[in-house]
Amino acid sequence: MMKKYNEKTEVLEKIADSITAWIGSIQSLIVHTLLFITSFLLPMLNIIEFDKMLLILTTVLSLEAIYLAIFIQMSVNKSNEKIEDIQEDIEEISEDIEDIQEDIEEISEDIEEINEDIEDIQEDIEEISEEDEEDDHNERARNVMLKSNVSSNKNEIKALKDIIAQLQNEIDQMKKE
Repeated sequence: MMKKYNEKTEVLEKIADSITAWIGSIQSLIVHTLLFITSFLLPMLNIIEFDKMLLILTTVLSLEAIYLAIFIQMSVNKSNEKIEDIQEDIEEISEDIEDIQEDIEEISEDIEEINEDIEDIQEDIEEISEEDEEDDHNERARNVMLKSNVSSNKNEIKALKDIIAQLQNEIDQMKKE
């Protein structure tokens, strides 16, 4: 039973939307103008008495005004529903942006810690390198490779920091909008 009610309501809403759209069109303006002209021509052509024409025209216009008021209120109600939906979407997006910002801050802190660890490792390598200067040539080559890897990791971390800073700026700009 509820399904039939919902289907009937949807059909009525579609009809009301169609009528509302038509009433606000040029075609409606033309039809109304022709009806008014015809209404005033009928008494002139002695087809209907002037008093009866005014009575019919007034009744029709009163009924039309009532329906127009209903259609206007329906449009206002739909607009309010859409505005509420949009506000909810904006709130959800804002919460998501805040979550992303927190994640970026955490990632930035993690990268800082990793960078510090890499610096510590590099210092350890330098100490080992100084202690092991007497080691053979292969050992030195391996240390050079480790330093190169550390340097490479530093560059990658710096690039990640730059990307995070850029994302942070974009989030701040989105918040301002």
